[in-house]
Amino acid sequence: MQVNGIAPGFVDNGRKLWRPHGAASIHFIGPNMTAVTEEPGGVSRRYDALAMSLHWLTAILVLAAFIMGPGGSEHRVYSSARDFDRQVHELLGLTVFVLTLLRMAWKVFAVEPATPAMPRWMRVASKAVQGLLYLLLIATPVTAVLGAWLEGHPLTFWMLGEVPPMIAEAHETGAVIAEIHTWLGDAIIWLAGLHAVAAVFHQWVLRDGLLQSMLPTRWKLPF
Repeated sequence: MQVNGIAPGFVDNGRKLWRPHGAASIHFIGPNMTAVTEEPGGVSRRYDALAMSLHWLTAILVLAAFIMGPGGSEHRVYSSARDFDRQVHELLGLTVFVLTLLRMAWKVFAVEPATPAMPRWMRVASKAVQGLLYLLLIATPVTAVLGAWLEGHPLTFWMLGEVPPMIAEAHETGAVIAEIHTWLGDAIIWLAGLHAVAAVFHQWVLRDGLLQSMLPTRWKLPF
């Protein structure tokens, strides 16, 4: 049985999705008005290769940046003993920022996969968590830059060199923003952890194959 021509178990997900009368294929249209056709039961439930690559690369770099973050007081962060950690941390943060902008730009043009049917509250919660993660992935490196410059420190991107402060020093304000940066970094890890737990819950408790949508076809999960 189908509802409004949509394959059972799938939802529109903000895209026009239909099966023409008498046709074997399912069609859907992305935001760039490009039509995509897949065979019966083959409405794409996977993100495209670029979206997958950006997602997992971002996740790995965020974790690496968190581990490499020197943390602590300003004196500790900018001590010579922490130079390597801080410089790698800043380079990773810059990379995450650029990747996040690329992901946001790609979402405008990419056709998102159909998602499993789920309660409205669950769908709203999922969108809220994803939106908050994007916000944090932008705000965290921005606060890092502002905090460093306001405290009078250059950005040091390891082998790429330094970028001196481009705004007037305001040390107290910079210290507050640097502290906010630390909180935001912690929040990303907690929220990403919640996101991962939800994906595992969908895959192995609800068994709706949601986690599989962010994995290549050749990587088959048990359920």
